[in-house]
Amino acid sequence: MSVEMELRGARVRYGPLEALHGLDLPVPAATVTVLTGRNGAGRSTALRALAGTVRLAAGRVVWRGEDVTALPPHDRSRRGLCFVPDREAVFEGLTVAENLALAAPGDAPDGAPPPYPALVPLLSRTAGTLSGGERRMLAVSRALLRPARVVLVDEPSLGMAPPVAAATYALLAALAVRDGAAVVLAEQRVPDGLPPGTLVHELRRGARVFSGEAAERRAR
Repeated sequence: MSVEMELRGARVRYGPLEALHGLDLPVPAATVTVLTGRNGAGRSTALRALAGTVRLAAGRVVWRGEDVTALPPHDRSRRGLCFVPDREAVFEGLTVAENLALAAPGDAPDGAPPPYPALVPLLSRTAGTLSGGERRMLAVSRALLRPARVVLVDEPSLGMAPPVAAATYALLAALAVRDGAAVVLAEQRVPDGLPPGTLVHELRRGARVFSGEAAERRAR
C-alpha cells in the first residue's frame, strides 16, 4: 500500500489554541481513509492542512515524497487535489449548471449529466436557493466530476437523506477502488457501505488515538 500524501508531525494553531498536536497521518493511494472523532477532535483541521488552507505551525506535508508544505492550495489543486469543505463549498450566486461546469474537466462534453439525478431538474436554479442536502450533492459533485489523485471531503452526507448518503459513499468509494485515488473523509463515526480495506483514524484533541481497518474499529 503506497502512501500518496501525509502529514508529518503536523501542528496547527488557531491563536493560542493548538488544534493538531504533532499529527502523523499517512494517506494511502487507492484507499478510503476515514477520520473520525467528536467535534473539536481535529478532523477538519487535518483535511485543511492537507489541502493547504491552514498553515502549519510545525511539521510537514509530503506528497509522493516531496515536501509541499509551502505549496499554496491552488497549486495543490492543479497537481490533483480536490478539497470539499463542510461549509461554503458551492458558489451560491451561480446556477447549479454553472457550478457543475466549473467542476468538470476542460475536455468534458457540454451538458454532461450530473452525478446525482436529483440535480437535473435544478440545473437552472441558483445554488443559494437549494436545500442543505441539495447543496451537499452539488458540492460533492466537484470531487466526482474532476479526476483527482487526492480527494478530501469533510462531512460528505451532511443534510442528505439516508438513500442519497448511501449513494454518495458508494460514489466516493469508487474513486478509490476504480480510479486509484486517495480518498479521505471526515466523519463523526464510520459510515456504512465503505469498501473492504477502508482505514480509520480516530482523532481526539488533535492526536490519533486509534488506527486500523473499519471492521476492527466497529468491533471495538
